[in-house]
Amino acid sequence: MNIVAVNGSPHGAKGATAILLAELVRSARAAGADVTTLELSDGTVGPCRACDTCHRVGTCPIKDDLARFRDPILAADAVVLASPNYLFSVSAQMKCFMDRCCGPLHMVALRGKYAAAVVSSGGEESGEVERYLLRFLRAFGASTVGSVGASAMELLDPARRPAARRAAAQLGADLVAAVAAKKSYPDQAAEQTAFAERMKAIVRFQKDRWTYEYQQWESRRWV
Repeated sequence: MNIVAVNGSPHGAKGATAILLAELVRSARAAGADVTTLELSDGTVGPCRACDTCHRVGTCPIKDDLARFRDPILAADAVVLASPNYLFSVSAQMKCFMDRCCGPLHMVALRGKYAAAVVSSGGEESGEVERYLLRFLRAFGASTVGSVGASAMELLDPARRPAARRAAAQLGADLVAAVAAKKSYPDQAAEQTAFAERMKAIVRFQKDRWTYEYQQWESRRWV
């Protein structure tokens, strides 16, 4: 079982987000998964330029490190996205990465895979960002197992850290169990189907321009 975690904190492995993510990763490995953690801070993923090249030919013309982070999640059995809460949303690094995945997202490329989210925050405000990441992952096609969030104060205070770490460890174990059992989430089906149908309609409408994506949908007999 291959799980890929992407940490969007600019602090990388030294930040509060990494503390929480590391506990999930440790637990998932203990449950038997092969887990790779990728730090967006170790490379450069710039903003999307809305040139539509990825929709037309399947590749992005921007010369940066996108593929180094994108391709592993597309090949994984499960994906974890981790980010600090920056002004009620994800970090700029994570947002660039998410936006640049618009091509695979149009093809719901994580369909049949599983996902989870990890969020740290300055105060007790991680829930909004957790929900945002989970919604993005379901739009991508993944079944979301859950999320975990904690404040930096919790993570950096030895007295409060154990509870947050236990929650992250439980999520790691739950993620591995879901992949192993091929667990279904009927409550997510309507949302996932609605988004996929919307993507199908858009790709079909743009079929003469977005030739690559239309061919991908057609080859899967989805249109």
